[in-house]
This record gives sequence, C-alpha cells and structure tokens, in this order.
Amino acid sequence: MKSYTGKTVEEALQAASEEAGAPVEELIYIVTDKTKGIFSKKVVVEVYDLSDVIRFAEDYLLNVVDNLGIESTVNTKLDDDIIRITIDSTHNPILIGKNGKTLQALNELTKLAVSNHFHKRFRVLLDVNGYKDNKYDRLERIARKFAKEVQRSKTTYTFDPMPADERRIIHNACSGMKNIRTESTGDGTHRQVQIIYVE
Repeated sequence: MKSYTGKTVEEALQAASEEAGAPVEELIYIVTDKTKGIFSKKVVVEVYDLSDVIRFAEDYLLNVVDNLGIESTVNTKLDDDIIRITIDSTHNPILIGKNGKTLQALNELTKLAVSNHFHKRFRVLLDVNGYKDNKYDRLERIARKFAKEVQRSKTTYTFDPMPADERRIIHNACSGMKNIRTESTGDGTHRQVQIIYVE
C-alpha cells in the first residue's frame, strides 16, 4: 500500500498510475483524506495491489470463522482473476452447511466485504476441503447427461436455482454439444439454467 496526494482524486490517481505504469481504471484504491482549506485543497489516496486484497479477504474470513468458535487455516491462489480461497477447519461440515448453503453465505459475505472495502468488484470463490471441486465434477456429469436427454427428447430441461459459479459449470459442460443451447433465467437467488434443444 502506498499513499498519493493531489488537489483532486483524479490528480492523485494520475500520479499513482504514472508511478505504477498501470492505467487508472486498473488501480485498487481508497480515498483516505479530503481536506478543503481556504487557500488549498488536498486529497490523499491509498493505492493497493492484489496481494493486499487477498490478505484482507483471508483476514476477514478467518475472523468470521474464528467468531464461530472454529479453528481454521486458509490457502489462497489467484486463478484467471478469481481469488480462490480454500478453508480447512476442525469442523468442515459446519462451514459447508446443508447443500453448501453456509459456504455460499460465507462466500457472499467475503466478496461483499472485499468489494466494499476496496470500492471495486472482485471475484472471490471459497471452497472447504475440496467440496466445491467435487460438486463441479458432479454438475458437469449431470449437465452432460441431461443435455443428451434433451438431444433425444427435444424437450427443455430446467435446473433448480443455483449460484453463478455452478451455473457457469453447466454452461461450459454443454457448450459445443450438437443441437444444445444453455440459458440462465430468473433473478437473484432464483436464477436457474435451462438446457434447450435447437434445430
């Protein structure tokens, strides 16, 4: 983290951009001070890099889990602009919850905390001891099975509502299959994937 000062936010960010050699829109920053005097105006901007964002996400998550009275460790890697955090704890089933609902809630909380703190959207994906990876493998197999059924019957199949990361797995699993198109419908937590037959 490094601080930059200017008369405006734009001026401070321009100085940071020139020093970092990165476009302003790619900077991760927080405005920490805006001072307006009679004769002068000053803005202080703190600029972060991705390792600061990852550290914040890990600390936030460990704090939440610790408040639940569960000891845990985290391992994070950056994968295609997705911050993937794997949690291992003394009570993994509690952190996963029924059908992964607790894990999904923890994921949303962490993503919101990170995005609110840095005033920028980040893709954060939590997993507990390989639970998500196993679920993705199952979803991939199920998606292909139902896609073949749709090819045969020419009848649309609609999945139950699911989070964005799981819908993406279904879209990817069915892409390139003959006479098959996938589409997400609905809003918010009711968003679901359809496998549709096309001539």
